[in-house]
Amino acid sequence: MKTPKSALLSIICTFLLFACSLNDDNNIPNTNTLNPTQYYQELDVAYGNDAKQTFDIYLPADRENTTKVMILVHGGGWSGGDKSEMNLFKNFVRQEHPNVAIVNMNYRLADDNNNPYPMQINDITSVINHLKENSEHYTIGDDFGFIGVSAGGHLSLLWSYAFDTDNDVKMVCSVVGPTNFTDPAYLNNNDAHLQELLDLFGVEPTTAFLEEVSPLHRVTASAPPTILFYGGQDPLIPTTQGTALRDELSDLGVTHEFTLYPDAGHGWVGTDLLDTVLKLKAFTQTYLE
Repeated sequence: MKTPKSALLSIICTFLLFACSLNDDNNIPNTNTLNPTQYYQELDVAYGNDAKQTFDIYLPADRENTTKVMILVHGGGWSGGDKSEMNLFKNFVRQEHPNVAIVNMNYRLADDNNNPYPMQINDITSVINHLKENSEHYTIGDDFGFIGVSAGGHLSLLWSYAFDTDNDVKMVCSVVGPTNFTDPAYLNNNDAHLQELLDLFGVEPTTAFLEEVSPLHRVTASAPPTILFYGGQDPLIPTTQGTALRDELSDLGVTHEFTLYPDAGHGWVGTDLLDTVLKLKAFTQTYLE
């Protein structure tokens, strides 16, 4: 028969073992709520075990459990790039939409052994799940927007159209993002660099697979409001990547805006950039704030 002292020691040991098991579980939400009246930022928050699975988070002061979140997704041909390249967009959102929280994410990069899809889509899902599971800690809601550039635009559109099962995305912006891998301009291209990027999705993939990874072929009438920007002289993203999605959104009755800068390439400055900023600001105010 245990003495009272040994019984108490046994209870304490059991409790400590249980507590340690909770601390070791990365999926347990952090319920230690931050002060919502104060601005908060944290860099390189881990959402997975890979070194690339990190994000920076910027939380406005006086936020509530309905505070919206803008997620930024960088480009780099699915095999390169870094969230630091989206700092200009981060600064834009902080200045023009001060009541919106911001998450600037990295994702695992593709290489010869790791295809972009579904790996990078899974990373976006992991970020969304992390934010929702820790919404009390951050004091944020579950309404999200996306701004993606190039490959990041493709990933933002694809996730918003095909993987947002809870309809949490309220707007998505793609700047020069690929939309259709069955486009003849891609299938019949003679650009070695472009083909190298496309081959990341597999050499001689089936038409069914190309449609699966194409936002154009995954979009439905329930897609969130979409704003698109493209350059008429872009060597990597044919104009048809933008116009085809624009036409499909029109046919489906999805709220959208489309801008083509005829003389711009895979990015732009000057009056074209100012036009982008003004249109994106108005779109975000309408659909996310």
